[in-house]
Amino acid sequence: MTQKINRRTFVGASSASVVAGLLGSKVAIGQEGADMELKGQVKQSVCKWCFGNQPLDEFARYCASIGLKSIELVEPPEWSVLKEHGLICAMTPSHGITRGLNRKENHAECLAQIRTSIEKTAEAGFPNVICFSGNRAGMDDDEGLDNCEIAIKEIIGFAEQKNVTICMELLNSKRNHPDYMCDRTHWGGELVRRLGSDNFKLLYDIYHMQVQEGDVIDTIREYADCIGHYHTAGVPGRNEIDDTQELYYPAIMRAIVETGFDGYVGQEFIPRRDPLRSLAEGVRICDV
Repeated sequence: MTQKINRRTFVGASSASVVAGLLGSKVAIGQEGADMELKGQVKQSVCKWCFGNQPLDEFARYCASIGLKSIELVEPPEWSVLKEHGLICAMTPSHGITRGLNRKENHAECLAQIRTSIEKTAEAGFPNVICFSGNRAGMDDDEGLDNCEIAIKEIIGFAEQKNVTICMELLNSKRNHPDYMCDRTHWGGELVRRLGSDNFKLLYDIYHMQVQEGDVIDTIREYADCIGHYHTAGVPGRNEIDDTQELYYPAIMRAIVETGFDGYVGQEFIPRRDPLRSLAEGVRICDV
């Protein structure tokens, strides 16, 4: 796997190694890591896109057996499959990454998609809808911040009414998402604090923010009031979160717990080894 693989390019990929790994993992469903006993201080989730074309029903059954509570970024027609296994979709999709809320000409389209997502998410009883700043494309960051504030103010009342939280994802612009505007925690935190609503928060992606700015634990502590959701992955490479990489996830998870966070932490790493065994291992690592 290369570092350039991301949510946009991975979905639908036909990499022989990925497919082989997934097929090889089918024997592990219901066996490897099944019925793990967890401490439960961290409510854990997983992003389906990282696991390619693994059949959702089988994947959901396995996820439930290892103590996961959610599978994220699943489209509404498949939510019934999650519910059959006692799972939710803790982060539901809306609009795309590059054309986001930082440009007024995108507001009508993006807000329409966010509104629809809020409606469906509320009907399902799920907590969060994702959104994105969009790319700079030459725009000044202060102008983008103002435009995002204008956009979110148009929809935040509806989110509050429906008891759904809109989460803007922090992504690195250094390696994976060139030119993305919401690429620093202080920029996203400023937007959250301007809006002053419990129904607008940041999706703090630990992998992306380690790549972009580092200082993960202190940043989490400083901006705990602004964060509504977390994603994981190893650095470098966005792969397993074990001792092959530079982040020490047990310490990060303890710091998150110490802030009083009661939302979800989504595993979003791209497995290089047996995908399901890697997922079970990741769950164990984050169970502090």
